[in-house]
Amino acid sequence: MSTPYVDVDTLSGMSPLRRAVFSLGSNIEDRFEHLQGAVTHLGATPGMAIAGVSSVYETTPVGPVEQADFLNLVVIVDSTLSSTVMLERALAIEDAFERVRLVAGGPRTVDVDLIAVGERQITSDFLTLPHPRAHERGFVLVPWLEIDPDASLVGHGRVADLVRTVDVSGVRRRDDLRID
Repeated sequence: MSTPYVDVDTLSGMSPLRRAVFSLGSNIEDRFEHLQGAVTHLGATPGMAIAGVSSVYETTPVGPVEQADFLNLVVIVDSTLSSTVMLERALAIEDAFERVRLVAGGPRTVDVDLIAVGERQITSDFLTLPHPRAHERGFVLVPWLEIDPDASLVGHGRVADLVRTVDVSGVRRRDDLRID
């Protein structure tokens, strides 16, 4: 199954392009298929073109809930959509994979987090950009750095520098898994 990427040239006569970063994770059922499906859904979103997809990483869960390891990756998109619409799309993808929020930080079929949108800084009841904990999470920073070595996280600095400040011992690249 191939991902229906939107050609970025088809976005050029619309609203200004914004570069956005999504972090995806899954640790229930067929983790890889959930990630592949979520990437496919992002790529099929009108007004959004996938610019890069990281390798898949197997990661040790963060937080107090005992659970299975995650598969994680980062997707970079170029989009004419507003930050709010991108977040709504992320939530719709989670709904499509029947994500249930029983316990904060608990197991999930798929988690689609909007990490950053250009240099935007937003704090509202619905959306915080950049993601408030992205600078602390190796499972976000390592795959992001892989596909964008020059990336910066607004308010926190270069991703390459941030990676050196967090524990990445539980972040392992899975070269045997490739997203289409």
